[in-house]
Amino acid sequence: MPSGGAVRQPKYQRIAAALKAAIEAGEYGPGDRLPGENDLMATYGVARMTARQALGVLQSEGLTEARKGAGVFVREFRRIRRRGIERLAEGVWGEGRSIWAADTEDREPVVELLSVTEEAAPQAVAAVLGLPAGSPVCVRRRRFLLDGKPVMHATSYLDAALVAGTPITEPDTGPGGIYARLAELGRKPARFREEVRSRMPATDEAASLGLAAGTPVVLVVRTAFAADGRVVEVNEMVLDASAYVLEYEFDAP
Repeated sequence: MPSGGAVRQPKYQRIAAALKAAIEAGEYGPGDRLPGENDLMATYGVARMTARQALGVLQSEGLTEARKGAGVFVREFRRIRRRGIERLAEGVWGEGRSIWAADTEDREPVVELLSVTEEAAPQAVAAVLGLPAGSPVCVRRRRFLLDGKPVMHATSYLDAALVAGTPITEPDTGPGGIYARLAELGRKPARFREEVRSRMPATDEAASLGLAAGTPVVLVVRTAFAADGRVVEVNEMVLDASAYVLEYEFDAP
């Protein structure tokens, strides 16, 4: 064992770290081809599997993408900086802007509406909304794309009785989205809570988000509260972990 009890990194991790350092230093820019397995084998004197594992680390972290028959390239996609507090300010949705567009800076976001349905509330969702189990809820499912790449799925649940006959039940909710329409109903969101965790994706999630093997997802569950404390929306989001930076800035208590 190395002195001081330090554990020596496996060779593939050391190679991956060297490649990441080269990318960060600008030796390989967006769209550039990285050394292939044969190059890494020759440079570091390792087996093919070790070289393959090293390249796999970069791909699983979202830094590179493999192109069949061409090699491994530095990913051109810029990560999304999701500012978890600022994006939910009333100054965003209250002025008719999309909180999703607030994340994307100068890039053109695309929202694919997958469905708007009325369904029986899942037990956990009904409990958060303060509804009896199986109560009808309006369910809005969307997929979000940036630079042509799917990066997130979101499913919103709202009390069907509250939003009946409003644009929330229509494909186009209008300027400011769901929260602006809730405000018109006298149920303006006054407080939010987000719970964040991560896991490996289900098969359908990996396919829909186009995830490379080994790429995890981040789960964000947002609960929106009206001023009287009533929950007016539960939003379950599945994010491509390699596409996002989650940023939270707030004053010290």
